[in-house]
Amino acid sequence: MPQNSSDCGVVISHVMMPSHANPAGNINGGVIMQLIDDAAFVIASRHARRNVVTASIDRIDFHNPVHVGDLLLLKASLNLTHRSSMEIGVRVEGEEMRSGHIRHIASAYLTFVAVNRHGQPVPVPPYHPEGTEAMRRHREAAQRRRHRLESRSAFRADPGPFQG
Repeated sequence: MPQNSSDCGVVISHVMMPSHANPAGNINGGVIMQLIDDAAFVIASRHARRNVVTASIDRIDFHNPVHVGDLLLLKASLNLTHRSSMEIGVRVEGEEMRSGHIRHIASAYLTFVAVNRHGQPVPVPPYHPEGTEAMRRHREAAQRRRHRLESRSAFRADPGPFQG
């Protein structure tokens, strides 16, 4: 069944604890990356209604630190589907619980692929964005997909410094 934007988003929150932090009290980037992947997994699994795997994660830039005691909010949404792949966007915000101040921590785009029990790619339902914001994300995701495919072709064509 085709999906629309009304059921293709999720907000997940986590309180950052000392076990998530380095000795300076900043949350490790790897912890945030894992939470980004988890949030995107929820969206991809819901849409495909089958097992999904992370195929790629676009660049992640951390804009602000996250500290022990902060609330981390991960806002994930489906942006685009192709045959067996889906682009999921995740925006990460941090809330200082005492002040209520919210800041942008990071954003990432992840590509997931739906797979069967043998690990082979299988088709996903099409996504039909509804609303101005969803349609903007869909257009931008299509541009990113084209760029990823072009970059992948160029990378495969380049033998690199270690391939004699």
